[in-house]
Amino acid sequence: MITMYGIPNCDTIKKAKKWLEAEGIDYHFHDYRKSGIDAELITSFFQKFGWEAVVNKRGTTYRQLSDEQKNTLNQNSAISLLTENPAMIKRPILITESTAIIGFKAADYEAQLK
Repeated sequence: MITMYGIPNCDTIKKAKKWLEAEGIDYHFHDYRKSGIDAELITSFFQKFGWEAVVNKRGTTYRQLSDEQKNTLNQNSAISLLTENPAMIKRPILITESTAIIGFKAADYEAQLK
């Protein structure tokens, strides 16, 4: 089973969902805002991708952080920030029994999911 993590109004999530549906691939969508996210799940993402890859530094939420928050950001502080602000998690994150993918590139999905 594939689980896609993210927020539904994200354009990249929409593209990834559209690709999966066009390929007839079943998945479960975990909406951070409705289903929540905790430190344990964030830590598992960090273990798979590294904490810096999980933090979305291109988004509005990150840009609104103070300079001090940005300059002192580390793995421990990122856990609490991402728990409070799940929009700061790079999207989507796909987890299967055998693979984990962060972001959406059709070629990556093609190579790892088919």
